[in-house]
Amino acid sequence: MSLKCRDVSELATGYMERDLPPRTWLAVQWHLMLCSMCRAYLDQLQRTRRLLGGRGLSAETAAAEERALAARPPGAPPA
Repeated sequence: MSLKCRDVSELATGYMERDLPPRTWLAVQWHLMLCSMCRAYLDQLQRTRRLLGGRGLSAETAAAEERALAARPPGAPPA
């Protein structure tokens, strides 16, 4: 299974929570070994989650926010 960066961004939450099928999790892991941009993206997501962790956001809310941010065009201002 070969993943593109867009695939990894869509699977990032499941990857961090280890909520992916083993084959998919390994495919994400492999992609991260090869792609410094996706590693940086995942690191940013993890830092953001730790920062917001004390604010009581539900997993659903955090995932919805991640999807909304990922769907925004590059350089677009926050909604």
